Amino acid sequence: MKKHLKPRRTIVLFKQFYWLILIMALSIVSCKKEIAPDPGSDESLSADELSVGDVSSVNDEETALRRHIPHVVVHHGHSIQAAVNRAKPGSIIFIEPGIYNEAILVSKPCIQLVGLKDKRGEHKEIIIQNPGDEEYGIKVTDEGDGFILKNVIVRNFEEYGVYLVKVDNFVLDHVKSINNKEYGLFPVFCNNGVIKYCSATGSSDTGIYVGQSTNIIVRFNVAFGNVSGFEIENCSNVSASWNESFNNTAGMLVFLLPELTVKSSSNILVTKNNIHHNNLDNFAPPDGGLETNIPPGSGMLILGADNVTIRQNTITNNNFVGIATVSTLILHVLGVPDPPGGYTDIEPNPDGTKIVHNVVNHNGSAPPPGLPLPGADLLWDGSGTNNCWSYNIFTSSYPPNLPACN
Repeated sequence: MKKHLKPRRTIVLFKQFYWLILIMALSIVSCKKEIAPDPGSDESLSADELSVGDVSSVNDEETALRRHIPHVVVHHGHSIQAAVNRAKPGSIIFIEPGIYNEAILVSKPCIQLVGLKDKRGEHKEIIIQNPGDEEYGIKVTDEGDGFILKNVIVRNFEEYGVYLVKVDNFVLDHVKSINNKEYGLFPVFCNNGVIKYCSATGSSDTGIYVGQSTNIIVRFNVAFGNVSGFEIENCSNVSASWNESFNNTAGMLVFLLPELTVKSSSNILVTKNNIHHNNLDNFAPPDGGLETNIPPGSGMLILGADNVTIRQNTITNNNFVGIATVSTLILHVLGVPDPPGGYTDIEPNPDGTKIVHNVVNHNGSAPPPGLPLPGADLLWDGSGTNNCWSYNIFTSSYPPNLPACN
């Protein structure tokens, strides 16, 4: 004989089922929302697009409780990695202020690491630092889609501060990288990501790097005291705007390099950035490759990439060059050893570069000695097709007459 559930028990079970479905839906939203910047229109990138899903707006335990989102609080003196190991996909791991001597590995989806304010509502520092000789500060694998990192400092790791590989739909928000030896923030082979309100200093290669990735927004960040402040390498559909880069060897690099998995670099928008005083001596290891040969005093270098739009930036007081548009083949001239296979796997010339409405002044006054290129506000080596310059405020250019945009 069948037993019928009592009405009250039926209601309880329904409520439990409802909240389970809600939690699952919130997790799915945070993982699945895609970010697709339009490199041709900076205005299309609204502030709302700078977060991945509704869950990314959760900054405190009270909100997580109210929304019934799985979460845990890591108290000072406890382990963040232990909390990650216990967490279910879709969980928020809140971190109390303090110093955490550990490296962290994330290999499950939709995990958020969020630094908390202290109990008085103040933003005290949450520092994740190298406990010894760890190479990676925070490493997120290809199983970590939907990863969000907010309100933390990562410092003193041997290679990378934050390393993401094949991670889709990620957010790095208010993350500081300090003295991570080679790279600060480093997403590679990633899709649909946002890096916002972050800073990076003290890296011997690049502070904020995006490599072989698509649909990435880099906004409102600061890089200083690195060999290169920002680098966008072999990527497509990337928007870099409202960033500041100063006191690096080079302010911003947009590169197409050979012998990488991705063979093209295209559709890059660089707009409304402030790139100034990037005259730091190159401190990359002498046995390094490309980074060892970056000329000090470089504001922005566009190397072989296609369909790059440089618009409404302020680029000043860089001793070698304001904006250089050159072929990847120039690396040989700069002293970079030729790769084993040469440059045959890429089309090395920049095509479709559009440089308009920029203020590019007081650059090129003291180019490095022996460099086979002149100092200038605007520089082009003559390579590529459909490259143009219009409505820029500048004093010097090489060649003196650059092709105008139609």
